[in-house]
Amino acid sequence: MMKHKKKVLVIGLDCAPPELIFEQWREELPNIRRVMDRGVWGRLESCVPAITVPAWSSMMASKDPGTLGFYGFRNRGDYSYQKQVLANALSVKTERVWDILSRAGKKVITIGVPQTYPPRPVNGIQVGCFLSPSTSNRERPYTYPASAMDEITGIVGDYLVDVPNFRTDDKAYLLRQVYTMTEKRFKLVKRWLLEKDWDFFMFVEMGTDRIHHGLWRFHDLTHRDYQVHPVYNNSIREYYRYIDEEIGQILELIDNDTTVFIVSDHGAKKMDGGICINEWLIREGYLTLQSYPETRTAIDTCEIDWSKTRVWGDGGYYARVFLNREGREPQGIVKSGEVAALCAELKAGLEAIVDPDGVNIGTRVFQPQEIYQRCNGVPPDLIVYFGDLYWRSVGSVGYNSIYTFENDIGPDDCNHAQYGIVIKHDPDKLEEPGGRELTGLQLMDIAPTILQQLQVSVPADMQGKGF
Repeated sequence: MMKHKKKVLVIGLDCAPPELIFEQWREELPNIRRVMDRGVWGRLESCVPAITVPAWSSMMASKDPGTLGFYGFRNRGDYSYQKQVLANALSVKTERVWDILSRAGKKVITIGVPQTYPPRPVNGIQVGCFLSPSTSNRERPYTYPASAMDEITGIVGDYLVDVPNFRTDDKAYLLRQVYTMTEKRFKLVKRWLLEKDWDFFMFVEMGTDRIHHGLWRFHDLTHRDYQVHPVYNNSIREYYRYIDEEIGQILELIDNDTTVFIVSDHGAKKMDGGICINEWLIREGYLTLQSYPETRTAIDTCEIDWSKTRVWGDGGYYARVFLNREGREPQGIVKSGEVAALCAELKAGLEAIVDPDGVNIGTRVFQPQEIYQRCNGVPPDLIVYFGDLYWRSVGSVGYNSIYTFENDIGPDDCNHAQYGIVIKHDPDKLEEPGGRELTGLQLMDIAPTILQQLQVSVPADMQGKGF
């Protein structure tokens, strides 16, 4: 009897939290539940930091962010004070799953996987991610091969890699755009699943992330800005039901030799507010400005007195803290022998931060050299989860306070959470009815598991383990 060709389909839902899929709405998502009931599933621990870049590359390369050499979307390009670089596909210096499979002769298709712009040659098709600046520029195609651009236009019209301006107060616009983007993505996926030859097919839907950031305060009764609204209170729930219907249609299109993964890179949680990292550093005497701004001002446009500054920080869903080290930064003043004590002092001070009512918010501080195998690129000296990610980091100054309840980069209702999801159904492995919950899974375990499914040897430098 002829053995059928094993295939793998990976459905990525950026920011999808286990609390919604495994608990709150499990009975309302029959197609996702069907994959769970016939397979294995569990919470998937993200990397530190738990953010889209570097998380999806950490998942698909099975390497931690330090080894990858980027620690977020924006990274210091060198040890000067000015140079910032964006981490796109060119920043990824190691092979990811589709590169390894291409080399092994497997046919691959990826659609919208973060950090796949600019697209690279693969043995198949690669459609760029939300970092793609344009879907019409033929000089800088967002697909490999470039001819796939015309094919996509023929299938869905104007393809959306992301929701334009998703940080907006116009929630009706946001919802329309999320659905439009998602409908186009699933239409393309369903067509190519049927028409193309593939061994590995992966796509990532960004709509889950965008709808969380835009509408979480209408969803979460415990959110400090919770609002009652006839449409928006159920908008995230209805969107998940819609996603589940689309996944159901996909499951009808694949054969019994296809292993299905449903994964997310991290979860989501309410945002209680922002801690102004540089305001705190000024207050504590670590950071000195030539003059304090009259209006809210980005730290990189402020005049910093480097001769009196030992530490400065960066904003985002988490904080990056940098020491002004002698011999490393151009005007560094922190001596090598002072580094360990200063980091310990900063860690203690940051972890002692309280909310406006005097309650400790539960901040966690990480030292890169302690959590990564190695530290490539220009790592922060400390990574800070304010309030264990219930509070974001705000880098701007001019607040005259360490607290803010307005985001300095536009409206945002939620932060990321450390745990995402993984569901795997392998048709060759019969599980007990109801599926089997797994524990202890980490982001980097996904890539070796995919390679094992396709009987391709796992590179020795992958940090995760198959399951």
